[in-house]
Amino acid sequence: MGLGPGSGELLSPQALHALASCRAVAGYGAYLDLLPPELLEGRRLLRSGMRDEMERAGAALDAALAGEPTALVCGGDPGVYALAGLVFELAAARGLSAADPPIEILPGIPALCAAAALLGAPIGHDFACLSLSDLLTPWEVIEKRARCALAGDFALVIHNPRSAARDWQLARVLDLAREARGGAGRLGLVKNACRPGQRVLLSVLEAFDPALADMLSILFVGNSQSFFLPDGQGGLNWEKGARLVTPRGYLAKYGSGTG
Repeated sequence: MGLGPGSGELLSPQALHALASCRAVAGYGAYLDLLPPELLEGRRLLRSGMRDEMERAGAALDAALAGEPTALVCGGDPGVYALAGLVFELAAARGLSAADPPIEILPGIPALCAAAALLGAPIGHDFACLSLSDLLTPWEVIEKRARCALAGDFALVIHNPRSAARDWQLARVLDLAREARGGAGRLGLVKNACRPGQRVLLSVLEAFDPALADMLSILFVGNSQSFFLPDGQGGLNWEKGARLVTPRGYLAKYGSGTG
């Protein structure tokens, strides 16, 4: 089940009902800590750390097979860079069916949607999502996908942009973006979307410092039609109202309707 981007206000009623109905809750410790403590009272917690996805997905399956109603929680949406696929893979590897134990995926607001809403409308037209983590995907494949997305004039959403051990890949992708969009290409960064420490930044590609991004950040690189709606002083101050917009094409087809 998905917890959404982190704010309790964005946790779905469906997810709340599931938590109230389960007896065991499995999850990454940082995600469990985002939940109000009263939602976890009386539940057996199957807490695990970063990179322990196999362990917690397997523990959730074991608990469910033992007849214990179990919730496996993920940040955002469980089907977007999360554990829904892994649960089904493990079930298949164990010779299980989707009905034994019954597996239900409960959606959540993906972090990319929460971040996009903060920025304005950066994915208002076709877009591609790309994770720069090469833990499970070779870098050569990631770079190929970035090139193809930029060549196709997709807006590009970048997850896991930069870490202490992976500090050059984002700069490489932004170099590719500058080749495709020019230095004035539009970019938005959101860190800790809808969580404490939230930060939102608008920039052109040429002026953006990759060191501003980390694993809690999502970047949006606009397509060739994306534009900034400036703040009241004509600048790019997000707190004063500046936003990033990727148009769908209504005005290009129908005009502004202002006569």
